[in-house]
Amino acid sequence: FPVLVDGVWVHGYVSVALDEAEARSLRNELLTETDWAGNSDVVMSDELAAYRSALRDVPAQAGFPETITWPKEPST
Repeated sequence: FPVLVDGVWVHGYVSVALDEAEARSLRNELLTETDWAGNSDVVMSDELAAYRSALRDVPAQAGFPETITWPKEPST
């Protein structure tokens, strides 16, 4: 199972660089996982709002997609 380490997905002891489409797809998956917080009956925390904003900004990072600093998901 891959693990994110300093912006690189690590499979065992091998790091895997993402191309632009893969990085955007992963970013979209991470956003989708938090879509529930946008429901009208849920009050989104400031931390979660900041996390989602940082995810949306990932493609604007210098060095994207070769170098990505993934935001840390806030604890619930």
